[in-house]
Amino acid sequence: MRRHIPKLIPITLVLLTLSIITTATVEAQSRASRRQARAEQAMTVNPAFFTGLSYRLVGPSRGGRSTTVTGVPSQPNTFYMGEASGGLFKTTDGGESWFPVTDGQVPLGSTGSIAVADSDPNVVYLGTGSDGVRSNVSTGRGVYRSNDGGETWSFAGLYDVGQIGAVRIHPTDPDIVWVAAGGDIFKPNPERGVYKTTDGGQTWDHVLAHSDSIGCMDVEIRPDNPDVVYAWMSRLERKPWTIISGSTVGGFYRSTDGGETWDHITTGLPGELIGKGNLAVTADNPDRIYALIEAEPGGGLYRSDDGGTSWQLINDQGSLITRPFYYTTLGADPTDQDVVYAGAEGFFKSTDGGVTMRSMRTPHGDNHDIWVSPNDGQIMVQANDGGANVSFDGGATWSTQSNQPTSELYGVCVDNAFPYNLYGAQQDNSTIIITSIANPYDLEAWRSGPGCETGPIMPHPVDPNIVYGSCKGLFERMNLATGMRWPYWVGVESLYGSPPADLTWRIQRVAPMEISPHDPGILYYGSQYVHRTRTEGASWEVISPDLTWNPPDKQGISGEPITRDMTGEEIYSVVYAIRESLHEPGVIWVGANDGPFHVTRDHGQTWKNITPPDLLPGGRVQYIEPSPHRPGSAYYAVYRYLLGDYHPYLYRTDDYGESWTLLTDGTNGIPEDWPTRVVREDPDREGLLYAGTEFGLFISFDNGARWQSFQLNMPNVPITDMKVHRKDLVISTQGRAFWILDNLSSLHQITPTTSIEEVRFYSPRDGYRTSTGANLLGPTIEYYLPAGTEGPVTIEIFDANGDQVSSYSGSGSAITTAGQARASAQTPAAMMMQGRGRRGGGGFAARVTVNQGLNRFVWNVRHENGVTMPPGRYRVQLTVGEATMTEWISVLIDPRVAADGITDIDLIRLYKHNVRMREMVTEVRAISTRVQEAIEGLQGATGRDAETLNDLEAVSAKLVTPSIRYSKPGLVSQISYLSGATSRGDVKLSTDVQHRFEMLNHELTLIRREVERLLGSGQE
Repeated sequence: MRRHIPKLIPITLVLLTLSIITTATVEAQSRASRRQARAEQAMTVNPAFFTGLSYRLVGPSRGGRSTTVTGVPSQPNTFYMGEASGGLFKTTDGGESWFPVTDGQVPLGSTGSIAVADSDPNVVYLGTGSDGVRSNVSTGRGVYRSNDGGETWSFAGLYDVGQIGAVRIHPTDPDIVWVAAGGDIFKPNPERGVYKTTDGGQTWDHVLAHSDSIGCMDVEIRPDNPDVVYAWMSRLERKPWTIISGSTVGGFYRSTDGGETWDHITTGLPGELIGKGNLAVTADNPDRIYALIEAEPGGGLYRSDDGGTSWQLINDQGSLITRPFYYTTLGADPTDQDVVYAGAEGFFKSTDGGVTMRSMRTPHGDNHDIWVSPNDGQIMVQANDGGANVSFDGGATWSTQSNQPTSELYGVCVDNAFPYNLYGAQQDNSTIIITSIANPYDLEAWRSGPGCETGPIMPHPVDPNIVYGSCKGLFERMNLATGMRWPYWVGVESLYGSPPADLTWRIQRVAPMEISPHDPGILYYGSQYVHRTRTEGASWEVISPDLTWNPPDKQGISGEPITRDMTGEEIYSVVYAIRESLHEPGVIWVGANDGPFHVTRDHGQTWKNITPPDLLPGGRVQYIEPSPHRPGSAYYAVYRYLLGDYHPYLYRTDDYGESWTLLTDGTNGIPEDWPTRVVREDPDREGLLYAGTEFGLFISFDNGARWQSFQLNMPNVPITDMKVHRKDLVISTQGRAFWILDNLSSLHQITPTTSIEEVRFYSPRDGYRTSTGANLLGPTIEYYLPAGTEGPVTIEIFDANGDQVSSYSGSGSAITTAGQARASAQTPAAMMMQGRGRRGGGGFAARVTVNQGLNRFVWNVRHENGVTMPPGRYRVQLTVGEATMTEWISVLIDPRVAADGITDIDLIRLYKHNVRMREMVTEVRAISTRVQEAIEGLQGATGRDAETLNDLEAVSAKLVTPSIRYSKPGLVSQISYLSGATSRGDVKLSTDVQHRFEMLNHELTLIRREVERLLGSGQE
């Protein structure tokens, strides 16, 4: 079967790029679509108010799952890594640093294959859709092309082909490309097989197709003859309850005319159950091909030495094909035909043509790809679940993975510390506890906690030392102060290897956990039931019936028909989300990963099925959000893309589930094929909602009636969770670590009717007098400037008595547009440095800016004389041109300082003392200067002036410290020392400081009198 496929631009891509920069999509949008978009925009908040808002990368910079890598032979320090869900990164210094190159241009993060043209290293093709299809795999959406080494990208077709296992470029013509399309990983679809373009992606030919279930896992071209093309075909599909890898059809195909016709070759290859396969060819001997094959019987490493005409099994080592749906990694050295690499949980190397495979050390397990330079077999880049790593010595040493903020996080929780901390679990790594003000590249800013890669992990709401974690059914309590852990199981039953039907408690590896907002001694946990503990896990009680759909045909063995895989990921029919009402103790909302919604209003005595009647069965309730404003109201975020249904499903009830409103009909802002993962309501503004989808963020100002893009500078990656905390939006992602949108205050004050043509001064969020992350936590002043606003802009701050404290100004014309701001923020250097600012990983401007859109200024809480001001209320006056506006802001004491017994009164006294010290320092320095000038003027004097000179030199000896080291300090140094003793901390004013002040003040008074006697008062 062979079909000619033109490049098509789907409507979802059109909707997406209203907020980013895909010009081709905008041009393809119909007039009717543009009219509809204008009408919808008229009912939403003008996005001009978002200009100036920016998400801040928190980190950490510990690498996450990378599934594809390649290098540039002519540029030995340049490599690319494609993240499973985090987009494409590039290094030009051999892995010392990596920067994202597809952010804001490729509207999804799942990467399947990356290829650089041998004939022109500026031409790069990206096939989306990771082919490492574990349970949290994200779908693909076609091919993208860059003509400038990854600086800019354009859509190059094949939107519907799903996961892409390989992209191969003709060695002399970069417009000729072959693509291995595995297909939609969640459902049958005809867009599977091998595709070829001869015009750089403008049109595609479907050159090898079998059926709607058999796709292409890999495609390769013969190094010395690109008309010879090889492909491996098989079935690969995921369901929430199983992995299907293999069937009785598929296998190895060869074309000798560039893909026009194909031969199915079976000689020497497995012929019964045929699963996933990966091919590798070597330029050192073009007749040699390697194939790593999942099969029953006959799985293992195969080799052909006659260009694929015949094959033989050369290594059936089981470790080469563990979990083949996830790995099946193979790479041949282009410079040595006998060197071949294979990867699964471990990584292996052969130097004898695959006959023996020896373990090879890589920085992380779970290996997905390798590229070896055709110019030097010692130069390579390798991908695994910890990121990508480069070697220049054949794998003896590797570059670090601690410079890649690409972790896949399952969720986020926050605590009540100051600054607050973020808690999450990283795929194939540990849990993470990281400060909210972290520099993402600071490896000291985070630590691991209880639980493991799946989580969740959440802090005790009262005791800062207690943290609860979970690991595939194991509940754990950890005391951070002592490091002691209490491991407790719900049921103490091993989950690995057991089909759900045989388990007493069906517990998914990502089991839900909830701490009661009314009683921190109560915790909930989910199997098919809701469990409750009042003993921190030492004992559990079941407080619900089975709250799942529980279809019997979906409770069997996971992994079919070849490779069994029972790790808890595919346990279906479990409680997946638990939340208790913030208003009413005992009102508990529950959702299952196979569809049903339930609620109890009596602490679990009785339960009611409240599933919306229009929701088809089988979807996953990912998160529940009880309204922080209204009892009886809750939001459910559901996704069904694991069933092949990509529609967004966000529901709201206002009557305890008696009725439901679908907030996502596909036409009110969130595209119809963007699955939704999470929704949160802002606790400070009723009806202000934030939604996280598979491809980005949205916001609604009218309780979900309409949505608009809220992507800003966030990469288009899966948003796994969000929390609104202290007027910050805290975000976890699948593939790009933690982010925070600091200070949501402006969003609380704008509406669809707010004019974008007028200057607006927002009521500020209170800030802290603190030395920790002051650029993020200090008093922040926000104002909106329309385009064309002429400066100067002045900010004046007055104390409660009306006295001016300080004044700041900036000038210019606010002409920067949103598009220009995005473009400048998306340069590789800017993106690499995102969040790398001083003191806490970046922050707001410490100067008055005059930018179109939102401007933020952080006051350093200092008087213009340099003295730090005390906590209290301050009046802020903003002047823009002829217009003057006023708001009040509170400066708060650092809670840690208050916890140490320091009060606002103490800091007011300290301020008054520091002002006196500042005045004293100024006076003693002025006196010293006057004395020195007088001494210089009297040099060589005689008579009475000589006596005055002697007296002044005696005074100077008391004021000035001699230049000899360790000399007795003079009064200038003594006063400066005392001033510094109280200017660098929030402390009580000690009696010693006060006594010392009186002593020095007395000495200063005597010297002042003596100088006035000798030189006069100095006043005319």
